Amino acid sequence: MISRGSKITIIGLGLLGGSYAKGLSHAGYKITGIDIDEEAIAFAKRLNWIVEGGDDVNLVKDSDIVISALYPQTFINWIKENQHLLKPNSILTDVTGIKKEVMAEINGILREDVEFIACHPMAGREFKGIQYADPHLFEVANFIIVPTEKNTERGLEVANDIAKILKFNNIAELSAEEHDLMIGFLSQLTHVIAVSLMNVKDNSHLAEYTGDSFRDLTRIARINEDLWPELFIMNKDNLIKEIDNFTDEMKEFRDLLANEDFASIKEKLITSTERRKAFEKKKV
Repeated sequence: MISRGSKITIIGLGLLGGSYAKGLSHAGYKITGIDIDEEAIAFAKRLNWIVEGGDDVNLVKDSDIVISALYPQTFINWIKENQHLLKPNSILTDVTGIKKEVMAEINGILREDVEFIACHPMAGREFKGIQYADPHLFEVANFIIVPTEKNTERGLEVANDIAKILKFNNIAELSAEEHDLMIGFLSQLTHVIAVSLMNVKDNSHLAEYTGDSFRDLTRIARINEDLWPELFIMNKDNLIKEIDNFTDEMKEFRDLLANEDFASIKEKLITSTERRKAFEKKKV
């Protein structure tokens, strides 16, 4: 169990980093925050989510656990430039949405006396910034741990402790390859579909007429334009395959419609309804 006396530092106080800070501090842990955004630091201090913070990377010194909530490439660059500040035998973890490429980079450069345990909280909102931070997001969310042969029982315990303290609904382990394949379908393809729906033509004049179906389907089209291109490109092989599969399915549906094949269309709707049941959120 992570002890109350552990020094925990979060690098990056955006939506997820802020949600971690709020949740961990409310659970009784003392958090240090590092961010180049002075307003984010001031916000977290004012609400007592962090006990100290600023843009000085030296704040990471003496930290037992370091949580990176940075964008993927920024995380890699931060470690290249600042890993000399990490405490020997400390645990480094992250919230990055792509694993194979990020883990290969980090594990290829990280000091041997620091352990990196990769994690992905499958939670978020269509807004960015610490002002939208909310650890209640985690209560219906999955927490994915992505271990390698380099990880120790201690590292795995820290990752599990973080998930339990933040009250994630489910904790699972996947390999980096399994994670990126999964995320290509469940997250990235769905974002591409939502973005494409909004870009196919400008239907903003229909906003006053729309129902819940369009709003629900396109909620995630309100997207962080700085983060998601990184995630898409880092996982492009998996994502392109999913886009191709989806395009084939759309073409098949189009042909059924053109041929007025009522029975086959009905069968697709029955299949989709049955498969959707597996994704109903569990009540907590």
